[in-house]
Amino acid sequence: MSTIIKPSSELRKNYNSIADICRKTKAPVFLTRNGVGDTVIMDMETFNRREDDLASAERLLATERSRLLGTQGYTVDEFEKNMREAIARGAEHGA
Repeated sequence: MSTIIKPSSELRKNYNSIADICRKTKAPVFLTRNGVGDTVIMDMETFNRREDDLASAERLLATERSRLLGTQGYTVDEFEKNMREAIARGAEHGA
């Protein structure tokens, strides 16, 4: 994926063209002001995907930190048993 760089004046002059580039390439467009990086613009789908990826990475990092600090975790079997028990309790209370 190549980096797309445009002057900020291009955004003011031709917003639709920049928006189309973002949607078609699924890549951010870097805007410059006086030749210096200033702003990044991207379509909503790409933004939301990146936010989801970042949130997942943060959860994984938090889990790894907890593991390294010795926080008690669960095996797959323990997790499955706990989930089955929770589902059964929910069923008992009338789902």
